[in-house]
Amino acid sequence: MRVLHLSTMDWRTSSRSSGNGNCVEVAADGGRIAVRDSKDRGGPALVFPPSAWTAFVTGLDAVRPG
Repeated sequence: MRVLHLSTMDWRTSSRSSGNGNCVEVAADGGRIAVRDSKDRGGPALVFPPSAWTAFVTGLDAVRPG
């Protein structure tokens, strides 16, 4: 298992962020997607394989109010 160095990853704010500080940041590294709370950048991150991240985002699109 390879160690994921969160501090060196290229983090970006979610495109779904409303700009009020309540958002997540995402980064990709070595075929994995990491997600963290933008208010706690030094805290934990959730890491997903790309297929799980794609399913999650697709699911969001399906339930988003039109």
